[in-house]
Amino acid sequence: MKTRITELLNIQHPIIQGGMHYVGFAELASAVSNAGGLGIITGLTQKTPKDLAKEIARCHEMTDKPFGVNLTFLPTVAAPDYPGYIDAIIDGGIKIVETAGRNPQPYMEQLKKADIKVIHKCTSVRHSLKAEAIGCDAVSVDGFECGGHPGEDDMPNMILLPRAAEELKIPFVASGGMADARSLVASLAMGADGMNMGTRFMATKEAPCHERVKEAIINATELDTRLVMRPLRNTERVLNNSAVEKLLEKEKELGSNIKFEDIMDEVAGVYPKVMLDGEMEAGAWSCGMVVGLINDIPSCKELIDGIMSEADSLITKRLEGMLSA
Repeated sequence: MKTRITELLNIQHPIIQGGMHYVGFAELASAVSNAGGLGIITGLTQKTPKDLAKEIARCHEMTDKPFGVNLTFLPTVAAPDYPGYIDAIIDGGIKIVETAGRNPQPYMEQLKKADIKVIHKCTSVRHSLKAEAIGCDAVSVDGFECGGHPGEDDMPNMILLPRAAEELKIPFVASGGMADARSLVASLAMGADGMNMGTRFMATKEAPCHERVKEAIINATELDTRLVMRPLRNTERVLNNSAVEKLLEKEKELGSNIKFEDIMDEVAGVYPKVMLDGEMEAGAWSCGMVVGLINDIPSCKELIDGIMSEADSLITKRLEGMLSA
């Protein structure tokens, strides 16, 4: 399948594995890229730029296909060494960066000088247009269904994707609620050039997260995610557990007086405990509503091959069949 995104990124299939904290290691990124998609290493999971350089080198040993690095720009007082991370990306020969969080404009010059393609994650049309204006090569348009931070507009992809298609000139991929061939074909129909999957790639053989995480995803339904940190305007979609229930109780009790410090126990330092150690009640961890569509743990190749084969069948048989009926 050829789309503007496969052409831009020089990949076989229009499927991107989004950056995920303590999941986006070389094992997963290389497996996705080897299967014809675009694998992505999560930059800030690596504690220093030097660590990121090592992870990039490790991934190069596992694949000769293109892969990218995710850099999330956080609204923190003590910001990570972003120029150092970008140097590690450039020195590692990476040509694709997925940016998320705050506006990447301060770092665009450094990235573009190195001829790096930048895909920015956006949860609204206005942010997507801003990304286009500052020189991003593509955007990942994140609907309300997504795991992690869906923004504050609560806009699902059935509306968001066609609106993005009406406004944007640069290519974009659909993100949030993406799991299978149906997701891909629907996204293409609404104007996207491919799809970005996060939660779905966590439930694959190569995903280096704990088996209990994969089991939790398979056993969950579409009703099992919760939105936390809404009063702080830092909404995050997470899988429900006892820590999330406690966090929501605190939000209810404290109302508009709540501060980030009040919920530190439930949200800080959670990812290594959950993803690596399998402590499923340790805190709130990002997960999309798409868990309701995930029922198996295939290899990345099985997953991507299956999606592409079924997408072909959906388009050429189901949809074309309706036209000729």
